[in-house]
Amino acid sequence: MHSVKSLIKEGKHQQQDFKFQIDDSKKIARTLVAFANTDGGRLLIGVKDNGKIIGVDPTEEIHMIEEAAYMYCNPKLEFQSRIWQEDMKLVLEISVGKSTKRPVLALNEMGKWKAYVRRKDHTLLANKILLDVWKIEQADQKRPEKIGEEENRLLSVVAQNPLITLSKIYRLSGLEKSHIDRLLPLFICWNLVSMEMNENGTFYQVKEG
Repeated sequence: MHSVKSLIKEGKHQQQDFKFQIDDSKKIARTLVAFANTDGGRLLIGVKDNGKIIGVDPTEEIHMIEEAAYMYCNPKLEFQSRIWQEDMKLVLEISVGKSTKRPVLALNEMGKWKAYVRRKDHTLLANKILLDVWKIEQADQKRPEKIGEEENRLLSVVAQNPLITLSKIYRLSGLEKSHIDRLLPLFICWNLVSMEMNENGTFYQVKEG
């Protein structure tokens, strides 16, 4: 059986984050949404970034989580909670499952609903290409037997420039931006192109095989 210390030893990763305490429900909504839009995950509250347990009052933290999940997430997010006791200190674990209908959105400081994803231990803003990937996944759009000249030109540009950015694809392909924005999500769904997101940006490359 897991202990909270064994969970903490895993460190912060794609499905786990630490919070000293929750002081902003809108900000924590981003983390909850990112878990839901990726692989699910858990939040350990009362734990510093370095893994030190400092403890919290679970009642106060649950209130902040409920506000985040029910007021600042769209659709409202369901979560599970668990209280751990370690060295006379309490740690609150909040678990969120992977959503079957993405995107789940969080309300930002500007009053706009935005989608976030989790990549390693970072919470990142989802770009327009990923948003369209999710739409296509919901529609279950099948790959055609043959692809045309524009599709092949775009694939060639990505193949010749591994880990290329979207702006560079725009510059090098000679295609209309609207065509690229339509084709790239399809290529990702058809497993022709992979999309790598990290704190430095979003990059594309042709999948081998």
